[in-house]
Amino acid sequence: MRIGIIGAGAMAAALGGGWAAAGHEVRIGARSAEAGRELAARIGAAPGGPRQPVRRSTEVPGIGSAATPVVSAGDIVSAITDADAVLLAVPVDALTAVLGEHRDALAGKVLIDCTNAFLPDAAAPEGVTAFVLSEDAVAERIAATVPKAHVVKAFNLLAAEVWAGPDRVFDGERLAVPLCGDDVDALRTVASLAEDLALQPFPAGGLHRAKYLEATSVFTVGLWFAGANARAMLPPLSAAFAVADA
Repeated sequence: MRIGIIGAGAMAAALGGGWAAAGHEVRIGARSAEAGRELAARIGAAPGGPRQPVRRSTEVPGIGSAATPVVSAGDIVSAITDADAVLLAVPVDALTAVLGEHRDALAGKVLIDCTNAFLPDAAAPEGVTAFVLSEDAVAERIAATVPKAHVVKAFNLLAAEVWAGPDRVFDGERLAVPLCGDDVDALRTVASLAEDLALQPFPAGGLHRAKYLEATSVFTVGLWFAGANARAMLPPLSAAFAVADA
């Protein structure tokens, strides 16, 4: 698959590197041509990347070699034009300019939104790191700005370092990626890309529910930064039962 990436930061490196290692063709498009070239060179220099391809396998791969990644860099238009899917990996405050300039090019594309609108929580106690959202529904704004793109919210719950790392199983469960979107084919495409990173995708509803993913992210990331184990607050599925009120 041909994947265009808008941005050259940590998320672009983590997800782009994993997809390149899985055998996809990755094209980096950044506002800074130099940053794009540097990222493409870094991904291409990684021998097979951190993971082998998985493609719907039930086994979690370890570190190993794969085909030489096919990675290139150029401007944002070149990253979008021939892409089967586009990852939007820019800061939220850059979205208006990027989407406005490239609205027509993104028409008909699967557009993966991994962004989060984080701001420091000014009301947090002194010495505590916490965050709030600067806006409540980034994915919906993206879809409204580029209405002909097929937006899927994904990969926003965890830091780039997790996606770049080799670990995929925690407490006996494969790391999962919830997906929110309205287009069935786009969701299927992004689910396949998640599987190629040895992740477990699952549907989390339409794009109108993406704001809950964004809120979950700002809440749990804040807990982790504060030193709390956010993972411990949710029981396993086998124990997460409830009985409806009479």
